[in-house]
Amino acid sequence: MRSLIVTLIVFGMLPAILMRPHLGVYLWSWLGYMNPHRLTWGFAYNFPFAQLTAIATLAGLFFGKDPKQIPQSPLVGLWAVFVLWMCIATAFAIDPGHSVHELTRTLKIQLMVLITFLLITDRQKLHILVWVVALSIGFFGIKGGVFALATGLSYRVWGPPGSFIEGNNELALALIMVLPLFRYLQLNTDHKWIKRGLALAMILTAASIVASYSRGAFLAGAAMGFMLWLKSRNKLPIALATLVLIGVGINFVPDKWFERMSTIETYEEDASAMGRINAWHFAWNLAKDRPLTGGGFDTFTPELFWKYAPEPSNFHDAHSIYFEILAEQGFVGLFLFLLLWGTTYFICGSIVRRCKRREDLYWARDLAAMLQVSIVGYAVGGAFLGLAYFDLPYHLLAMTAVLHHLVKQAGAYDPEPLRAPGAARPRPAREEAG
Repeated sequence: MRSLIVTLIVFGMLPAILMRPHLGVYLWSWLGYMNPHRLTWGFAYNFPFAQLTAIATLAGLFFGKDPKQIPQSPLVGLWAVFVLWMCIATAFAIDPGHSVHELTRTLKIQLMVLITFLLITDRQKLHILVWVVALSIGFFGIKGGVFALATGLSYRVWGPPGSFIEGNNELALALIMVLPLFRYLQLNTDHKWIKRGLALAMILTAASIVASYSRGAFLAGAAMGFMLWLKSRNKLPIALATLVLIGVGINFVPDKWFERMSTIETYEEDASAMGRINAWHFAWNLAKDRPLTGGGFDTFTPELFWKYAPEPSNFHDAHSIYFEILAEQGFVGLFLFLLLWGTTYFICGSIVRRCKRREDLYWARDLAAMLQVSIVGYAVGGAFLGLAYFDLPYHLLAMTAVLHHLVKQAGAYDPEPLRAPGAARPRPAREEAG
């Protein structure tokens, strides 16, 4: 039955996507993040729904009625340079044939980022995209939170099989990145039951993050929580509510969770942690040997560990977005990667400042602030996970570029006109939040 439902939804939307291709961005996001076909047991489990959606969306770009535009934001240029550099690094890879396979997979993700740039052209489309992304990943946070609370947080919460976020650590980081999006949605609705539902979703998502038993998620969640408080409108009530929730939650968290988190201080005695450090030394040594382009995609292999790792037999994956990029794209790729995300963060901060006195752009200020929180979560949590090519952060980047463009169109970056001394600042009409 589930297979039939997913199939009917996808095939039912394909004709509409041909005419309104921005709908393809929503459907592709739902399929890519929630992986509903992986929640079935029938023919739909391995059916290429995402590929069909991408083809229909590309066709809609040429035949559909949607307006198309490239956002006027430096993020688009930086993103393009980074993607180009991945192609160059692949051309000089240690194993070009295998690296091309991984590059093809990555470029499919980046193609949909480009389509997001082109088709998400106004506030309503952007707002709906936030809803789709938040609920698609948040589904596992809500479901996992119910399970975690029902079982006293005694078991780990896992993501959809066969996806980037199948593992407990990866799912926790994805939930950390979407939890601020729930807050943005809550701030921009006037419906009290939607507000309450989103508040419950955030609590359950937080429970799922705790139940991941991920030490990296613990650090990323702490950083995200601090940033969420820092960027909030009502800091005191949020701080008090958080302290109450933490106080109540401590009584429900089992001892084995605290034992797991305590190993952060004694990482030298933890085999998993030392394996990650060995992998990071491997990445550094490989990058020193091939500083410009690194080794190309999928460089973390047992064969290369024997050449570059301090402990050749202790093979581990990258377990860090930074060392993953360093090993696979070289120092130039790492510089571009850091520049890309640093610029994204500072553009969000610029939007917050520019929209502070514009009541009609309060929604943009809220979204930019929450995107900053998500980026901080990714930056901290990604230090311990190999999710450098995961599509969610690049979708957040696309949202930032589109938001930047919309704010510019609204005149927030225009120089203020000269006013006579003592003249009142003109106040724009308030726009309903949605």
